Amino acid sequence: MNKHYHREILHIALPSILSNITVPLLGLTDLAIVGHLGSASYIGAIAIGSTIFNMIYWIFAFLRMGTSGLTSQAYGANDGQMMQNLLYRSLLTSAGISLGVLLLQTPLLRLALFVMSPTDAVTNYVLTYFRICVWGAPAMLGLYSLTGWFIGLQNARYPLYVALFQNVINIASSLIFVFSFHLDVAGVALGTLIAQYCGLLLSLFFCWRMFRKLHLRPVFAIHEIIRREALRRFFTVNRDIFLRTLCLVAVTLYFTSAGSRQGEYILAANALLMQYFTLYSYFMDGFAFAGEALSGRCVGAKDYKGLGLVVRNLFLWGCGVAIGFTILYLLGGEWFMALLTNEPSVVSTASAYLPWAVLIPMAGLLAFIWDGVFIGLTATRYMLWSMCCAMCTFFVVYLCLSSLWHNHALWLAFLLYLFVRGLAQHLLYQNKILPLQAHH
Repeated sequence: MNKHYHREILHIALPSILSNITVPLLGLTDLAIVGHLGSASYIGAIAIGSTIFNMIYWIFAFLRMGTSGLTSQAYGANDGQMMQNLLYRSLLTSAGISLGVLLLQTPLLRLALFVMSPTDAVTNYVLTYFRICVWGAPAMLGLYSLTGWFIGLQNARYPLYVALFQNVINIASSLIFVFSFHLDVAGVALGTLIAQYCGLLLSLFFCWRMFRKLHLRPVFAIHEIIRREALRRFFTVNRDIFLRTLCLVAVTLYFTSAGSRQGEYILAANALLMQYFTLYSYFMDGFAFAGEALSGRCVGAKDYKGLGLVVRNLFLWGCGVAIGFTILYLLGGEWFMALLTNEPSVVSTASAYLPWAVLIPMAGLLAFIWDGVFIGLTATRYMLWSMCCAMCTFFVVYLCLSSLWHNHALWLAFLLYLFVRGLAQHLLYQNKILPLQAHH
């Protein structure tokens, strides 16, 4: 039985890790294409434009997470009607949000430009990039819903295939538009837009295959989709994840701005060291996705013994990954830094804070694994509580110590934020969730 769960965890985690790794590769490709056009303004425009959309889509990531947790429970309960209703409900929600983004695109763009304050030369290209890519919102948010649905149905291979397909289409079309039609930034934006809709079409094809595999009849029963109790649960789960994401965004933005206020070398050093967190998160997110799918399925099937085994095995894998990354950063941290940049001043500044980066894997272990389990359990209110607690810890620690320890205080606050988030979830699981399961 234990081997069975190990196999199932890897069946979801490994494709998810590969899918996560494709995300930065796509951004690097876009930058590499415009980087050969002979103007720094092109590079700046792509960097700022992609950051704007990353922030917009990040805020609506609840479409993926909420759909995943609820669907995995429906799958565990073998409730085909609920599985498809959840998909329709999520897709309708993503369509509504997309419409809002399209209608509010001008104020959103103005706000983003006000916050980022690019030069006039870069602003013109950002306008071009944004006004093309914003029409990809329906595709991107629809993909969030479909990806969450696939993961809830224990299938991480389809999202991987879609991500790889999107990358190939994006690279090929961007190269054609930029170098054959000389469309510079507009060409990269068109390539991205086309790839997003191609990815959506492929996802819908895979969705049709899942319907056939699970013997679902594609019946769109509107009275079932908008049933009050079901809607209330759907939006309660997603509201909690949305508010949690806002807290997460607040910490991330403040971390960047606090570094920025300490000068360009500290800003660059922090950005460099944050890549250690990003790389680690790509791997841990894979196991979090496995936690979403498997813990939700166990709850849906009322298999609480199985849930205990899933949680234990997830932590075994998580500990292995965290220890591996700690050793990697301890032995190869300086080498990884040199790989990312050859700017001596930035490297020397970052080296002073490298020990904090070495502590990231162990500090974040609990948070990543419990996030996945709590999404599967749809215990999103507890996720929100733990995030609020962690966010308060971050701001209190930094604001109290910043005058003494400066950037060291910022990194201490960030690591405590990660640790407290996971610790709070661990205590909530032990004291709130386990007693409830004992009654079943």
